[in-house]
Amino acid sequence: MTVSSQSATSLADPHLRPAAERDPAGPRDIVILGSTGSIGTQAIDIVLRNPGRFRVTALAAAGGRVGLLAQQAHRLRPAAVAVADASKAGDLREALAALYGAEPLPEILAGPDAATQLAASVCHTVLNGITGSIGLAPTLAALRAGRTLALANKESLIVGGPLVKAVARPGQIIPVDSEHSALYQALLGGSRAEVRKLLVTASGGPFRGRTREELERVTPEQALAHPTWNMGPVVTINSATLVNKGLEVIEAHLLFDIPFDRIEVVVHPQSYVHSMVEFIDGSTLAQAGPPDMCVPIALGMGWPDRVPDAGPAFDWSKASTWEFFPLDEKAFPSVPLACHVGALGGTAPAVFNAANEECVAAFLTGRLAFNGIMDTVTDVVTEHGTPATGTPLTVEDVLQAETWARARARELAGIPVTAAEAH
Repeated sequence: MTVSSQSATSLADPHLRPAAERDPAGPRDIVILGSTGSIGTQAIDIVLRNPGRFRVTALAAAGGRVGLLAQQAHRLRPAAVAVADASKAGDLREALAALYGAEPLPEILAGPDAATQLAASVCHTVLNGITGSIGLAPTLAALRAGRTLALANKESLIVGGPLVKAVARPGQIIPVDSEHSALYQALLGGSRAEVRKLLVTASGGPFRGRTREELERVTPEQALAHPTWNMGPVVTINSATLVNKGLEVIEAHLLFDIPFDRIEVVVHPQSYVHSMVEFIDGSTLAQAGPPDMCVPIALGMGWPDRVPDAGPAFDWSKASTWEFFPLDEKAFPSVPLACHVGALGGTAPAVFNAANEECVAAFLTGRLAFNGIMDTVTDVVTEHGTPATGTPLTVEDVLQAETWARARARELAGIPVTAAEAH
């Protein structure tokens, strides 16, 4: 195998330090986007356990848990709090007033652009823990403002890879997904030219070892029962179909500038090894730890420093078994399809991601069989075709492609669409 040195377009280079170092005289200022979600709540726990290291200057959330957002603000005392659902601004203000009493309230921002405004505010690091492609605009805002970006919102790269690559400085992004954080750490073991392949681990989901024929009878209740992780319904179904691994392969390609034919998915049921890097001399470096997100979150916020006791460690006095299996691409075609759309580039990844979200919703409501999720996504991707080349991608291109893909996926799943969506 011929391995060439990697270009300077790598978005996440662990050999490069962030845009600005932590001031040893005081805590690092952090903006947390998606503060009431899984990533956000764990990040806040880390901040509260390390008050001398981190200080939260702003919080943003969707608006479904206004009470929790107000409690977070009361404990952390940020300068600003944002809610994406403008109709919840009044509820947020009331909840904050009840907790703050006579004390001045933080600035309250509301609406779909509120998180984007906070992403560009004065701070050191922006932790983007928003779920979905709505996280793209805040990602771009943080990068353009020169902030270090701790990125947990994989959709930013999936749907807007070229847009992100156009504005990000090398090393400005610190990946927070456990797999990409693992690769980021393992890549410190050699130069870019010495990398032979990236090995992204997958638990295999609840249906590891089943054939495609056996998967046809899977129910939503079975698909939602993940053996390792406690996640939301869309992410859990993506784990069952292994769409999440396909998205992670695209993300790894964009973050580390490694070709798709040198990124491999390996099934590892215990989820102890979060990912690995194989080098040209035959050695493989793995980053391992108990299944827990606190370490990659803390590393994203604190890089290049590690946060002491951020997460649990192994008890090496106890015996354990670690298993690895090849991926069954016939039963789980999502990974090769994701590699295909990733190689196509343009709006193809956005179409893949949007169509999948609609198909997951159709499966959960009984309109699609389990295998029908990827069958329908494949049809939408095929119908979308090869993106035009030579024309720079825009945010509007991404949004239009997503709108079309969602409508077409719903149509193929037998869900009525409006005349406007159909066109």
